[in-house]
Amino acid sequence: MNAFISKLQGDIQAQRAQLLQHPVYQSINDLNGLIEFSQKHVFAVWDFMSLLKALQRDLTCVDLPWVPVGTADTRYLINEIVLGEESDVDENGVRISHFELYIKAMNQMGANFQPIFELIDSLKSEHIFSAIDKANLHPKIKSFLHFTFDVALNAPTHVKAAVFTFGREDLIPDMFVEILQQIYKDHPEKVSTFKYYIERHIEVDGDHHSHLALEMVSQLCGDDQSKWEEASRYSVESLKQRSLLWDAIIDR
Repeated sequence: MNAFISKLQGDIQAQRAQLLQHPVYQSINDLNGLIEFSQKHVFAVWDFMSLLKALQRDLTCVDLPWVPVGTADTRYLINEIVLGEESDVDENGVRISHFELYIKAMNQMGANFQPIFELIDSLKSEHIFSAIDKANLHPKIKSFLHFTFDVALNAPTHVKAAVFTFGREDLIPDMFVEILQQIYKDHPEKVSTFKYYIERHIEVDGDHHSHLALEMVSQLCGDDQSKWEEASRYSVESLKQRSLLWDAIIDR
């Protein structure tokens, strides 16, 4: 493995381990707990897509007339990830984005997804930061969203890639999977889509996409020590922001 990657993974290990031990996972012990979790976690599913599209905008040409941008390797890497995130398949083989699949799962559970769509709708007339500030959301969710969009709109590309790869990795401990299996066993008609979402996420994002993302960061940072240090610093901060989101979930 790339020595720079190994070093960065070591830099974030303590923060990552702390997240895996967060009490949020213990709060998801029944259907109501899963519903509460989804109603706040959905904001992370949504802004993840914005971070992804910011990378696609940086690494490919999305304007007219088309001109080649960067290298074909990085274009392939980001386009491959976008393809899977923006147009995957649901449990019935129907094309759907991971965000829309998550909303479908929330709808099946009876979770309230009105707040996320209220925020999205407000973007028609508000800048993203103003919309976040005015939204009726927990302050720690607002902090989480502010960080993501500050990175997506203002950070250099290698930082966006690092936050996407190391700071926004969805931490799904075995304990959570086991609990979800039990909730599904008790309420299959309510949780089948969410169970599929998690299984699909582990299969695609946790394996194929993670390898592509690691390669993307390696190409963007190259042998530049300062870029790797910046990538590490922002990745740690992103994990800290995820911890704030987890705090908001259990702060009911």
